[in-house]
Amino acid sequence: MLLNLAALAILPGLAYAYANPEPCSGLCVISDPGLMRRVSDGKYFRFSTGGEITYATSDSLNGPWVGVGSVVPAGSKINLAGNTDLWAPDVHYIEQTYYVFYAVSTFGTQNSAIGLATSPTMELNTWTDHGSIGVSSHSGKLYNAIDPNLIKADGAFYMNFGSFYDDIYQVPMNAAGTKSAGSSAYNLAFNSTGSQAEEGAYMYQHGNYYYLFFSSGTCCGLDTDRPAPGEEYKIMVCRSTKATGGFVDKDGNDCQANGGTPVLESHDNVYAPGGQGVFDDPEYGPILYYHYLNTDIGYADGDKQFGWNVINWSGGWPSV
Repeated sequence: MLLNLAALAILPGLAYAYANPEPCSGLCVISDPGLMRRVSDGKYFRFSTGGEITYATSDSLNGPWVGVGSVVPAGSKINLAGNTDLWAPDVHYIEQTYYVFYAVSTFGTQNSAIGLATSPTMELNTWTDHGSIGVSSHSGKLYNAIDPNLIKADGAFYMNFGSFYDDIYQVPMNAAGTKSAGSSAYNLAFNSTGSQAEEGAYMYQHGNYYYLFFSSGTCCGLDTDRPAPGEEYKIMVCRSTKATGGFVDKDGNDCQANGGTPVLESHDNVYAPGGQGVFDDPEYGPILYYHYLNTDIGYADGDKQFGWNVINWSGGWPSV
């Protein structure tokens, strides 16, 4: 029996259906990237978890990436354990100011809060730490206040966040996008399967839809305890005509009830991709950026690599 490879290659979810990451040189070993291009000169700035939010610069997405230092070298004003090991930067340019949202927490706990630092230029030692934006959590909460992501929709700001503990939530923000508006947080996405819990939300508007990208599966400790194939980190998406809810996947499954369409999974030497975001690049258009483990190097958390791919929006759904 002959296998029709031409037909097989376009099926979603197969290992070789995904593009490999673009090349990266210089400082490429990072977790949870956040990406921004400076308006004044076009230089790229890439932020990452750890070291009070470390960051690097490059004239190209492919590098060479050169380290700059830390956004908040003295640690966050937020009085929680983990305030000198900040997580998951989310980067925006609003009203001639660069925003970096970050999370304060320790691994495996709900004692968490989201903070904000701002700069007029993104240069080293120009950042002002504003502390908490008013989104926090503690043991017993339905959510965990980490992995921040700001979205502006219909003239209003919203903060998406969450990791496990009922997964991904959203809260309205003030008119400047700097503080919670005081409203209660509400759920956007949830997977009741423990091995496929969701985190790392990133919302992006394309056409008439808001796309909710998120990471699903086991993220960490993969050098000592790898899950069953398919249960490791992967990038998923749901979409809605509103930024505030109603997200479904490509098959119409509710994102609050285990829904989600794969965007990027393990393939070739790319293992456990996640920690993603979307950036509108002037040369390539929308790109998906993320970290992953290069199995030619290793499976340890400290081996995570920076990767990016151009998004293909054919059919109205993102693919890479």
